[in-house]
Amino acid sequence: MRIFVPLDSAAKALGADEVADALAQQAQARGVDVRIVRNGTRGMVWLEPLVEIDTPEGRIGYGNVTADQVPDLLDGKLNGLGRVEDIDWFARQTRLTFARCGLTDPLDLDDYAAHGGLVGLRRAIGMTTARIVQEVIDSGLRGRGGAGFPTGIKWKTVAEAEAPQKYIVCNADEGDSGTFADRMIIEGDPFSLIEGMAIAGLGVGATRGYVYLRSEYPDTIHVLTQAVQIARQRGLLGPDVLDSGRAFDMEVRTGAGAYVCGEETSLLNSLEGKRGTVRAKPPLPALQGFLGRPTVVNNVISLATVPVIFERGAQHYADFGLGRSRGTVTLQIAGNVRRGGLFETAFGMTLGEVVNDIGGGTASGRPVKAVQVGGPLGAYMPVSKFDTPMGYEEFDSQGGLIGHAGLVVFDDTADMLRMARFAMEFCAVESCGKCTPCRIGAVRGVETIDRIAQGDPAAIPLLTDLCETMKDGSLCALGGFTPFPVMSALTHFPDDFATLQEAAE
Repeated sequence: MRIFVPLDSAAKALGADEVADALAQQAQARGVDVRIVRNGTRGMVWLEPLVEIDTPEGRIGYGNVTADQVPDLLDGKLNGLGRVEDIDWFARQTRLTFARCGLTDPLDLDDYAAHGGLVGLRRAIGMTTARIVQEVIDSGLRGRGGAGFPTGIKWKTVAEAEAPQKYIVCNADEGDSGTFADRMIIEGDPFSLIEGMAIAGLGVGATRGYVYLRSEYPDTIHVLTQAVQIARQRGLLGPDVLDSGRAFDMEVRTGAGAYVCGEETSLLNSLEGKRGTVRAKPPLPALQGFLGRPTVVNNVISLATVPVIFERGAQHYADFGLGRSRGTVTLQIAGNVRRGGLFETAFGMTLGEVVNDIGGGTASGRPVKAVQVGGPLGAYMPVSKFDTPMGYEEFDSQGGLIGHAGLVVFDDTADMLRMARFAMEFCAVESCGKCTPCRIGAVRGVETIDRIAQGDPAAIPLLTDLCETMKDGSLCALGGFTPFPVMSALTHFPDDFATLQEAAE
């Protein structure tokens, strides 16, 4: 009997390790031959720990299992959810990047290969570098880290640059609130990231890669480090990738957890052992990046999606999506919501569908007031904008941004003035200090919002002017995007900014 218990950090936080231990003890006590597989998560965090039992009919799921329920589970007395693939929340997804996550043993390379792994890399090995890059361009893949820049164009720039050494750097510094896709794919399907980085290396002529992980992800670091070692032992990495005669190797580096190191030039400085501060552009990292050499800097999901594109073809991937937003988006649903987790679907689903239909509305049962999309620098979207399709240009036209596709839901008890203040305070705390608009502007922003809260109506136009200065004058998105949550809160929820003086009147 095979029983699957997730090793994902969220599942472990909800008791998955205790369930796995209880299963092992019960199996031994009963003399039952049980193989416990620590898989990744299926993304239905609201059902974790989600235990699956392999049967002739398929894998049957049991949600929110606790250690004391294990005897009933083994006795067949626990109510199941049916086949996991048939659970409506899961069945409605278009799983491309996350197709294997939760299905396979994350550290079993043979299991990975049996479910489509390495097909993309083997195809790429038979292609020229120019054709590899063109395949990514044709797929329409855009950076999933937040900026949405066309991945293939970045690769093309690096590929055409002349240098004795080039690098692939994976930005795994996942610091946005309500985001966990990077962590989930690394803990649940790490070889997809390794394969994607190897393909990127072959495509641009880079022989060395680095994954920059945040120190707050100890389980992720452990899984990926083991996966890299296995990949190297099996010839997926090293001087002769899959007997191709071409070299690519990589290693994991850990950062100290500064939010600004999610910005690519700050990340590169940190990777070089320097202070994590933003670099002025130009030069672009694609031309002078890590150690001054041409460097591809891509997000985890971008790179983990590359094997899918090469396995199934660029057109197959490009057939999904909306407008210029091709492929799938990995929606991370969190906050005050009934059904939180990761939902992968083609671009185009409306925000209202995601929150009310997929997420099930608020966990508190109260009306939804706002949804912050894109992390702590994302705009607060009111219910009046719930018909906005999930797409880069579509969100931009409504004053929002997709970012890393994290959604944090708030009910009608949320005070949006306090949320605007939090955005400014967050920027003040996390600023690298390189530019004045971010370093000083965020501090002045907190003070200005406090003046509004204390009854000074003249501070409202001052806050607007300050946000314009930060937006136009900051070196990077930390200061440049902080006005998104602040101004969206002020614009869409003006009643929360009513001064004490107005309230008294």
